[in-house]
Amino acid sequence: MATFSFDIVSEYDKAEMNNVHSQVEKEIGTRYDFKGTPAAIEWLGDKKGFKLIGSNEWQIDAIIDIVRKKLATREVSSKVLDLEKPVNESNLKATKEVPFVEGLTQDKAKQLTALIREKFPKAKPQIQGEAVRVTSGSKDELQAVMSAVRAADLDFVTSFTNYR
Repeated sequence: MATFSFDIVSEYDKAEMNNVHSQVEKEIGTRYDFKGTPAAIEWLGDKKGFKLIGSNEWQIDAIIDIVRKKLATREVSSKVLDLEKPVNESNLKATKEVPFVEGLTQDKAKQLTALIREKFPKAKPQIQGEAVRVTSGSKDELQAVMSAVRAADLDFVTSFTNYR
């Protein structure tokens, strides 16, 4: 009997984030309420997040809303954004760094394996670094595991790779 497997990872599509960045940049340039203000979006480091710039915290929140809308239209979860960092206000300018969430921590991986073991006793999840490998003798069961993981209300982004 053949065994089939796939990996569950937590990563984002870099091309989609590029598209979101350019769309947000365009919208900031055309919106009337941002005219004459320092409102902008920039890349953080090596394209690992966004740096939002505005004249105050309200404007930063408005830019975050635009980013969320653009993510939603491109069918990317807004869970990829780490909004924990505070807004820095100085010299009539506010900035906020929004890094992207990537990689499964041990806690998140354990949460996934517990979910899979609870619902699918025949599927075998294994934590392998920053991925969870799920193996089973049935492709249908693996498809059901994927559906259950997508439907679960997790606080992080999941994607599936290495389907064999």
